[in-house]
Amino acid sequence: MRQRNRRQPRAAAGKESRDRWMITYADLITLLLIFFVILYAMSSLDSQKYAIVSGSLSDTFKSGSTVLEGGSGVLEGNQGITGTGVSKGNNADGTDGAGADTPAAGQEGDGAAHQPSARELAFREQEAKLTALMGVITQYVEENNLGEQIFVADKPQGIAITLSDRFLFDAGKAELKSPALPALRQLSGLFRGIGATISIEGHTDNVPVTAASEYTDNWELSGARALSVLRFFLDNEGLSPDTFQYAGYADTRPAYDNATTEGRQKNRRVELIVLRQLQEEE
Repeated sequence: MRQRNRRQPRAAAGKESRDRWMITYADLITLLLIFFVILYAMSSLDSQKYAIVSGSLSDTFKSGSTVLEGGSGVLEGNQGITGTGVSKGNNADGTDGAGADTPAAGQEGDGAAHQPSARELAFREQEAKLTALMGVITQYVEENNLGEQIFVADKPQGIAITLSDRFLFDAGKAELKSPALPALRQLSGLFRGIGATISIEGHTDNVPVTAASEYTDNWELSGARALSVLRFFLDNEGLSPDTFQYAGYADTRPAYDNATTEGRQKNRRVELIVLRQLQEEE
């Protein structure tokens, strides 16, 4: 009887040690349950909040201003996530700090961009005057059959009015011929209110002046011809000298090939260029 009593406690202790694995198993199952609950919670998104955040990020990246340049980017401390009102603080009354009536930054920028600056307005006014000038001169040339003597073109530097040397001068001379005076007088009336600088430029072909010429070379001849046109506008028409500039280029700026008779004839010319003094802003 005493031996049986001694063996029973040993059997109970062995059975208890064999059942301890169930405690570890239960702990593992509990941890797995918690793990899957966390995964499920992470996979469940608030669709409304997600749409707000993704829309704000999209607006930020489309705005064109970068974080490194100090723009309204993700790292703006006082603007929460994007600076568009998602994470802004509330006012003392509990309302959203952005306010319902506050216009969006993009809308503000678009409105300002459509307002032309003073320089842009001046540029548009200048272009309107140049366009009107070109139209009037073209009409005058057509009505008076001067298409072979006067040419009008819109060039990058301004409206260029090219006068043939045969229309203005005798061969090798720099004195204006009387048939050219009505056309020059017409031009002077247009120049009076144009509000731009007119550059008078004399040009020749590459044939040297003759030994009997009163001019040393084509440089002197081209400059004298440009000066004759300038003197007419100043002395005869009373235009302001501040409006003009003149130069002689000899044969250094040919418009046509000097190898042909026709090309040389077209290169002997005086150009009146109404200069563009303003450039369009980019």
